[in-house]
Amino acid sequence: MPMVHKEETIQVLIRLPKDVKDWIEKEAARTLASQNSEILRCIRQRMDSEPKKAAG
Repeated sequence: MPMVHKEETIQVLIRLPKDVKDWIEKEAARTLASQNSEILRCIRQRMDSEPKKAAG
């Protein structure tokens, strides 16, 4: 995952169902990563799986 500099980030408050939050906590512990990193990994994976849209 590419390193993101603090000045390139924004903070977002989201609400999660308890089961999703529990899963994120377990995945973060399993992979020795932060919960934030796990959320980003999932979003990036989804982004990468979608077809690229042609510019123009």
